[in-house]
Amino acid sequence: MAYREEARPDRTAQGVGIILASVLTMAFADAVVKLVSADLTVWQVFVARSLFAIPIMMALLLARGVGLKLRAPKWALVRSVFLVLTWLTFYASLPVLSLSVAAVAMYTAPIMIALLSAALIGEPVTGRQWGGVSLGFLGVIAILKPGTDAFSWFTLLPLLGATFYALAMVLTRSKCREEAPLSLALALHGSFLLTGLIATVVLAGVGLGSGTKAAFPFVLGDWTPMEVREWGLMALLGALSAAYFVGVARAYQIAAPSIIATFDYAYLVSAALWGFVFFSEKPDFLTIGGMVLITVAGLLVSAPSSKKARVEETGTA
Repeated sequence: MAYREEARPDRTAQGVGIILASVLTMAFADAVVKLVSADLTVWQVFVARSLFAIPIMMALLLARGVGLKLRAPKWALVRSVFLVLTWLTFYASLPVLSLSVAAVAMYTAPIMIALLSAALIGEPVTGRQWGGVSLGFLGVIAILKPGTDAFSWFTLLPLLGATFYALAMVLTRSKCREEAPLSLALALHGSFLLTGLIATVVLAGVGLGSGTKAAFPFVLGDWTPMEVREWGLMALLGALSAAYFVGVARAYQIAAPSIIATFDYAYLVSAALWGFVFFSEKPDFLTIGGMVLITVAGLLVSAPSSKKARVEETGTA
């Protein structure tokens, strides 16, 4: 029996290389966002970053002769909405959480990707993968520390972001596989720009009290005048995010989500490194244990079964 006769063959090695480069790039960019979160709002980051990223991607599209038209604009829009929500929830946690803790909470996404792939596009979940889910749950408990003074509700934000990210990546594989990665990235940054502008206008019109703004300045604060330093950092973020979003879209198009999700974990090492370099962050022993559990869980969940691997290699079932 033929296996996915009409599907394009996966290019796993290329996909792995792209996702490794992409997540290492984005870890640095996220450290920069955390760095500016004390001075700017998340909506400013969305707008200013996209003002630089969009021209870069437009130039790349023109240079490569790629059309702007999307094959499935509805699904590309839904994907963009999920990813905007992903970064909104993740960035909203950065002023409060250490970069490494926010990152490891976010990186429950590979577990969710595997489970959602089973639920939405028919990939089976094995006993080993259920064991990985259990380990991942224990890892989350270790990081959250519920019932202790160390518990923070803000840790739930990157976990929510992980769910949105998982939905977006499954959608990339199942509904947006034929789209040009640059077109997907351009649609996403257009969504970032529009979201940031709308939120800024709405917040200005609502007129929140100073106490409310002070409680959550990164999300509810006023638009802050930007100097040369801030614009320079936004230009850097624009270039890095353009490269990242194109890379992620391409990686998940050309290789199985479960395999690509495994190599997403390179982000955790880089996030811990930049967290230490920029903010002198040193995760405690329990948090490190949670990181290890979630990483092992992701590897257990993401690794394909031997039967599936043979099917993909031989093209028969």
